[in-house]
Amino acid sequence: MSADTPRRIVLLRHAKADWPQVSDHERPLAERGRTEAATSGRKLADTGIGFDLALCSTAERTRETWKIAVHELPHRPRTVYEERLYDATLGDLLALVNETSDEVRDLLLVGHNPGMHALADVLSASAEGDTMARMTQGAFPTAAFAVVGFEGSWKSVEHGVGRLLDYWAPHD
Repeated sequence: MSADTPRRIVLLRHAKADWPQVSDHERPLAERGRTEAATSGRKLADTGIGFDLALCSTAERTRETWKIAVHELPHRPRTVYEERLYDATLGDLLALVNETSDEVRDLLLVGHNPGMHALADVLSASAEGDTMARMTQGAFPTAAFAVVGFEGSWKSVEHGVGRLLDYWAPHD
């Protein structure tokens, strides 16, 4: 693929987590979260995006979200469980995206807030229709995702390079 290939990054926040007496990293999904994860998977399938790579946080709730959501997709992308997605700053997230191979056209990140929302916001210089208003108003709830498109190499991803193509949240 050339450096001017159209690319998409999808930012999926984990589904609703439970609050048992475990470390934050080990928090599982709540019952509602399991339902949300399946719904998000179906909505991701509806986008028609054929993900080449999924990077998923190592936290229990993100791994569970992905395990449920991926069963709704027409094909399972290569998945890497990435420790740096847990408790990631905006800078950490941009660094991970910049490290992505240019062989990848469509990338999915399964992570946490505030990072997923912040990354969608800073990458998107423009938006389709009312997607930006809906994303900003909804505060990126659990199981929500944003689709940002851009052209160029993953190494060139920085503030304002993309266009918010889609935004979906379970309670929209």
